[in-house]
Amino acid sequence: MLKIVFMGTPMFGVPILEALIAKYQVVGVVTQPDHIVGRKKVLQASPVKLCAMAHNILVLQPENIRKDYQDIMALEPDLIVTAAYGQLVGMKLLNYPKYRSINVHGSLLPKYRGGAPIQQAIKDGELETGVTIMYMEKAMDAGDILASAKIPITDDDTAGSMFSKLSYLGRDLLLKVIDDLVDGKITPIKQDESKVSYAYNITKEEEKLDFSKEARAVFNHIRAYNPSPIAYFTINDEVIKVYEARVIDFYHDMKIGQIFLKDKTRVCVACGNHTTLELLVVQPSSKKAMKASDFANGALRKYLI
Repeated sequence: MLKIVFMGTPMFGVPILEALIAKYQVVGVVTQPDHIVGRKKVLQASPVKLCAMAHNILVLQPENIRKDYQDIMALEPDLIVTAAYGQLVGMKLLNYPKYRSINVHGSLLPKYRGGAPIQQAIKDGELETGVTIMYMEKAMDAGDILASAKIPITDDDTAGSMFSKLSYLGRDLLLKVIDDLVDGKITPIKQDESKVSYAYNITKEEEKLDFSKEARAVFNHIRAYNPSPIAYFTINDEVIKVYEARVIDFYHDMKIGQIFLKDKTRVCVACGNHTTLELLVVQPSSKKAMKASDFANGALRKYLI
C-alpha cells in the first residue's frame, strides 16, 4: 500500500487527511507546533494533530522543518501530501519520496500564490475560485500543475464557508490525482508565469475597512475576513468588528464613513461613489457580537444621524 506523510495544520486539512487515512497508509503527520491561546494561555493543538491522534498516527511538529526533517525521511514515504501546512519545506525533503511531494492549494494557480488565497479571492470580488494540485518546488506555489477544479463564489459565502467547500473539493480531486500519478497517467503542466498573482498572509493593517471604497468592495472585505481575523472600523478609537453586512440600493450624499439609520432600525454606512452598506452583525470592543440594530439602541446612538 502507498505510504504517505501528510503535512497540514488548520481544519482545511482535516477532510483531506481523513480521506488519505481511509484509502492509503498514512505513516506520519507533520503539523505546526502547539500554540498558546487566550488569556488563560492554554496550549492548543492544531485540528490536523487532533485528527491524527484520533487515528493513532505518529505526529511530528518540527519548529523549523528546513532544519529538522530527518524523522520524516526515516518514515520512508512514497509520497508527501501537504495542505495548508504553514512552513516552507526544503527541496531535499520534497524530492525524497518516490512520487515526490504534492500540495493542495486553495486557488486556481497561477493566480493567488501564497498563504491567503481564499480570502483574497473573496476580497477581490471573484465569482469563482478552486483548488489546484501541484508538485511542490522551492519557489512558493510555483510547481507544475497536476490537476485543478473550479467552484463558484456566491454572495452568501465567507472565507469560512469557502474553506470548507474547497477542502472537500480538494479532497476528492486529490484522491484521483494520487491514483493517476501512481499509474503514470498525469502529464504535469507548467504554470504561466505571466499570469502569476500573490495572496500573502493578512496583516493587521489590512483588517481595517475603507469606507471610501464602494459598498460592494467593503462587503467583499467583510466576507473575506470572516470568521478570522474579522474586519473592523473605528469610532473615536473604539474598534467595531463587522461580521455581517449587505449592500443596499440607496443613494446617499453624505460624508464618507457617516453612520446613519434607515427606516429607524437599519444601521447603514455611507460608502464611496454614493453607495450604501447596511451593517447586520457587529462586535463593539469588550462585548459579544450582536445585531447592529441592538447596538444602535445603545452606545452607537450618539454617532448616528
